[in-house]
Amino acid sequence: MFVASEQFVDAAIAQANSLGFPDVARVFTPHPIQDRTDDEVRAYARDAFHAIVLTITSPR
Repeated sequence: MFVASEQFVDAAIAQANSLGFPDVARVFTPHPIQDRTDDEVRAYARDAFHAIVLTITSPR
């Protein structure tokens, strides 16, 4: 499972395919991240937390 920002959807899927994991679970967050304040990054993490937990605990 991986987490990436939504700007990199195509690149992340291509990388997963090239590594032989086309069906790897994934969660995408808003972009950009690097220039966000600490509070904004915490909000991104809170918003993504439920999707990440569901992704890693759901049978595939």
